[in-house]
Amino acid sequence: MPCDPGGDIVHVSGTAPLAPDGSTACPGDAYGQTKRCFEIIEAAVRELGGTLSHIVRTRLYLTRLDAWPEVARAHGELFGSIQPAATALAVSGLIRSDWLVEIEAEAIITQD
Repeated sequence: MPCDPGGDIVHVSGTAPLAPDGSTACPGDAYGQTKRCFEIIEAAVRELGGTLSHIVRTRLYLTRLDAWPEVARAHGELFGSIQPAATALAVSGLIRSDWLVEIEAEAIITQD
C-alpha cells in the first residue's frame, strides 16, 4: 500500500555552492560551500511555503572525505534539532573541480 506523507513533497537536487548572483564563484572551504548550498536549499523550500523543519532527508556528495568534519559541522548547525535522515557519499568529482560538496534535500511541506 502506498504511503501518504500528508503534505507536498519537495525535492531540491543538485545544489552546488554558487554565489548569490548565480556565478560559479564559491567559498574555497568545505564548511563555506556547505553553508552556501543550504542557503540555496532553504530559499527554495521557503519559496514553496516551507521551512528547514520540513526537510526530512539530505544527501551530501563530497569529493574529499577529509572534508567531512567541516560538512558535518555545517549540517549540524542547521539540522541538529531537526535531525533529517542524512546520507554522505564520496564521489570522484563534481561538475567543477573547485566544488567540494553538492547537496540534495527532500521536504514534506504540511500546512500546520
